[in-house]
Amino acid sequence: MALAQSKVTAQGQISVPAGVRRKLGIGPGSILEWVEEGNDVVVRRLARFTSLDIHRALFPKQAPKPRTIDDMEEGIRRHVRERHARH
Repeated sequence: MALAQSKVTAQGQISVPAGVRRKLGIGPGSILEWVEEGNDVVVRRLARFTSLDIHRALFPKQAPKPRTIDDMEEGIRRHVRERHARH
């Protein structure tokens, strides 16, 4: 039984129907894999997690505090000093 249908444009592009996107959990940036299985072509979601999923896993409560370039450069200098300090 078919889930949905898509029409191919003159440029060879298709749209993935909303119901299929929801069912597969795909969105912008998702990678789809096209696999030939006998006389059929199967489309699968290649990546399990989106970059948004990974970001939410790394920062579950809130996004990190924004830093300026000066803050980052100072952090690098401090790290280098600590790493190369004589003990």
